[in-house]
Amino acid sequence: MLKTFAARFGHCAKGLARDRSGVSVVEFAIITPFILSIALYGLEVAYMNSVDMKISEIALSLADNASRIGQTDNSVVTPTVSEADINEVMRGAQEQAAGLDFATRGRIILSSLERDAATGKQYIRWQRCYGQLSRQSAYGNDSTQNGLNGAALAGMGSGPTKITASANSAVMFVEVYYQHHGLMGDLFVDNPVMRKEGAFLIRDNRNLTPGVTGTGGAYPCG
Repeated sequence: MLKTFAARFGHCAKGLARDRSGVSVVEFAIITPFILSIALYGLEVAYMNSVDMKISEIALSLADNASRIGQTDNSVVTPTVSEADINEVMRGAQEQAAGLDFATRGRIILSSLERDAATGKQYIRWQRCYGQLSRQSAYGNDSTQNGLNGAALAGMGSGPTKITASANSAVMFVEVYYQHHGLMGDLFVDNPVMRKEGAFLIRDNRNLTPGVTGTGGAYPCG
């Protein structure tokens, strides 16, 4: 009986060794994790790039909109920048950032870069901010480090050539910071703090002397 069992076991073993019916299933089970990982990595990178592009668009749009403040003012008085104007352009940026939880994970810094008539120095006349992310301007503030107080300000911009304001004009300079959160956390990519800049020269004549006029400003940088 032992010989019969051994013969049957040997026959079954040979048959199993010749059986190829489950090879494709086994191969698929082996390569599926690799294929899935590549697909998820591609999805994560595509999402990060789309968020990066959105942050860049917010910076450029806000700088552009701020540069147009007072452009439609038909009064004979040269317009100023008011707190209400700043509130409007900041609300526009918030709408553009919808879906990104920007209020918690982002920071917008809008600066008015101007040239001081008395000294010819570049300085930050005023600055307004939005978002709770703990970030400060890379170039200074509108008080103790504005270019007239503290270190001299050669201009603004991360490139080799700094952006400067000419006499009797101003540059609306925007810095946007955003703490990126991946679709799958940091499984495939790090979650960097994205940073983008945008700058536009003001479009029309603007009365720069009083700085920001009016009350009700909702976006202090303090």
